[in-house]
Amino acid sequence: MTVRTLDPRGTAAAAARRVAARVPDPELPMLTLADLGVLRDVRVEEDGTVVADLTPTYSGCPAMAEMRAEVAARLRAAGHPQVEVRTVLDPPWTTDWITPEGRRTLAAHGIAPPGPAPRPAGGPVPLSLSPTRRAVPCPRCGSSRTEETSRFGSTSCKALWRCLDCREPFEHFKEI
Repeated sequence: MTVRTLDPRGTAAAAARRVAARVPDPELPMLTLADLGVLRDVRVEEDGTVVADLTPTYSGCPAMAEMRAEVAARLRAAGHPQVEVRTVLDPPWTTDWITPEGRRTLAAHGIAPPGPAPRPAGGPVPLSLSPTRRAVPCPRCGSSRTEETSRFGSTSCKALWRCLDCREPFEHFKEI
């Protein structure tokens, strides 16, 4: 007869991941870090330290310090006394990492979710915060008759758009 035991570090890691996954993004508080694709990994080291890996949406993201602090605070409050939050830059974050739930949440809050990120063959992922060249559907009425009004919105990863049919302004999360 074989007796199986639970891996205590695996169980602790799963519990810690659930805690970290619920941390909201400071600039898009309707999204969690998990739905945004910023939370990369949560694990428990041999010494019991919980390590959470975050990838910024772009180099120099001013919200990273707040994200790291909030993840660490919530993990400590959940009973994990030793916490380390690391920034992981490789591979770089892409809007393709936003979950389907995250995309639905953006649209429900009047922000047009990004389309597929551009991918060059055989090279690094380009970072382009310039205007998109495709029609961005209105998150309110669904019309594709929209126009960009400003390259940058409340954050540099969003642009301001206006629907020509329902006349409502909206933000578009740029493809990266």
